[in-house]
Parts: sequence; C-alpha cells; structure tokens
Amino acid sequence: MISASDLTPAELAALLHFHADAGVDWLLEEQPVDRFAEFETMRAARQGARTAPPPRAEAPAPATRPQPERRQAAKPATPAAAAPPRATPAIPDEQAVEQARFAAESARSLSELKTAIEAFNGCNLKNSARSTIFASGTPEGRIMVIGPMPSADDDREGAPFAGRAGQLLDRMLAAIGLQRDSILLTNVIPWRPPGNRAPSPPEIEICRPFIERQIALAEPKAVLLLGNFTARHFFGGGETIHGLRGQWREISILGRSVPAIASLHPQELLTAPINKRLSWSDLLAFKNYIAAEIIG
Repeated sequence: MISASDLTPAELAALLHFHADAGVDWLLEEQPVDRFAEFETMRAARQGARTAPPPRAEAPAPATRPQPERRQAAKPATPAAAAPPRATPAIPDEQAVEQARFAAESARSLSELKTAIEAFNGCNLKNSARSTIFASGTPEGRIMVIGPMPSADDDREGAPFAGRAGQLLDRMLAAIGLQRDSILLTNVIPWRPPGNRAPSPPEIEICRPFIERQIALAEPKAVLLLGNFTARHFFGGGETIHGLRGQWREISILGRSVPAIASLHPQELLTAPINKRLSWSDLLAFKNYIAAEIIG
C-alpha cells in the first residue's frame, strides 16, 4: 500500500486535483478506525460509571516538606511536520467586488485583463480551481461566444469549451461557417466551482466586472450566449433557456449596447440530443445576423 509519504509534492498535488475533479469534499483517515469498538468502549464506560460505588472519603495525607524543584534536561526539539498550505484568506464580499472592479478597469487590453484576473485572489472559487480560464481566440472577428463557468475538462486543459462539449461546439460553429480561432470564446466565471456547483450570488458579483470588461475590450458586434446561467446573467429574470433562446436582445455593457442571442449549451445537447433542432434554429439566426450586420 502506498502512503502519502511515498509520493512527491507534484504527485500529491496531482492526486488532490484528481479528487477535486471527482467531487470529493473530504478524505478518510490514513489508518482504519473501528467505530463499533469505540462505541462499545464508550457504552461500557458509561455503564461502569453508573454501577460503581461512590468514592470513600479518605483522611488527609500528612503534610510533607516541599521538595526542591528538579530541573529536567531540555529535550532536543524535533522538527515539526510541514504545515499544509493555507488557502487565501477570505475578504468581505463588498471589498472583493470593489477590488475586482478596480482590477478590471485598470486593464487596457485583453492581455492586461488576463494578468489582472490571474493575480486576483478575492474570489474563493480560485482556491479550489486548477486553472484560471480566460478568453481564447481573437477579438478581430467581432464575434463573441460566452458560456457559464468552466467544466472539469476546461479546468484540466486551461481553456474554455474543452472536452466533448467543446468538440460539439466546434462542429456547431463550422456548420455556420465559423472557426474557433476566428472568434472569441470565454466564460462568465473564470474559475470552476468545486463539484460543478452553481456559483453563489456573491461569487457572481465578484466575477461580473471581469466578464463585462472582457466584452468592453473585445468590442463584439454580435454575442452568442450559451446555457441557462449565461442567458439569465445578461438578460435577467428567472426564465429558463427555453424561454430566453432564439430572441435578439440588447445587453448593456459599461454604457454600450451589444446585440446578443441565447441558445442551449453544447453540454445540454449531449444530454438531450432532441434539442439540437432548437439550437440549429438559433445558429441560423446568428448566421443571418452576422451576414447582414458584420460581413455584409
């Protein structure tokens, strides 16, 4: 059996990331513990305490002359075990939002914004994520595709829309004449939440300045929003993606209106392939708008 002490730091880090990707929130003890035996011991101790006779009062012991205190030789200090790395301390949500807004507004290009996000430590999602996922592709095409938050594949590969969902998205884009490297792909949230859970409202507000600044710097003429979370984030309201998809709307980004249309996320299409017909209808609407407003 291999113990933790037999692994190198790099192997330990890889093992921890593997457990995090699998959704493990806590680990077992290194040595097995017999909980049944512990329970029996505790029960026997309680029963013994109930049946034991009360202690007898003993006569006070005769006073003895105090002995001089003996000094023990100091024991050599043993090296302490290395403490595990501490997570970045949390800061108040309002302060974190202000720090995120300042970092985003200070960036004058997408490369500067990427550096700012990678250096930002005000969101607890970063503590559990392996990678900071930033936009990939190019803003020169003036077309932007935005997803919700990184998946396990994204977090592992360090790029948005990786894995099977990313491969399906590539085929969807190719069907309307677009390539991954000719547009800009990104996510609303730059860090994968543990266990693929939904981001909390404070986490969303902390990340909001970064995605808004990405859109402002990229200056797209058309935006494709993928997934329920993404559509609600920009359109507002509580409707599902089936009520929000297929309709062109204007989203306000730092004082600038940007036309956007929502559709189903590729991961949803992998789960329910019957919805591909709805997605294809949205892609055709996106293609027609690009042909009329950008290419034409």
